[in-house]
Amino acid sequence: VQLQAFGGGSVEPGGSLKLSCTGSGGLLRYYGMVWFRQVPGKEREGVLCISSDLESRYYADSAKGRFTISRDNDKNTVYLQMNNLKAEDTAVYYCARGRNDFCTGSPMHMHYWGKGTQVTVSS
Repeated sequence: VQLQAFGGGSVEPGGSLKLSCTGSGGLLRYYGMVWFRQVPGKEREGVLCISSDLESRYYADSAKGRFTISRDNDKNTVYLQMNNLKAEDTAVYYCARGRNDFCTGSPMHMHYWGKGTQVTVSS
């Protein structure tokens, strides 16, 4: 399974971005999918997860009320909608597929990773 993340870029504070993560070589619908982010010098942080039955779970408190996760199983794609972006959201964002159908935010429990996409929030 290969995952590819799209949609990163540079935005001003208060702006929005929508990241996409598309899978190939296997169906994502049966698995929990997680967005992580990482800044230099810090550990990779779980942001938001969506389970196979569409339950979402936040791992980053700062994302609550601003980020949402969704999936389109027909397109084998998971999305991360990020609104009201802040400078502290600046990071490389990664999507990952878990080993099970439920949510877990630990990087150690991910089976497949996509390459990251840079998100920069700056005025």
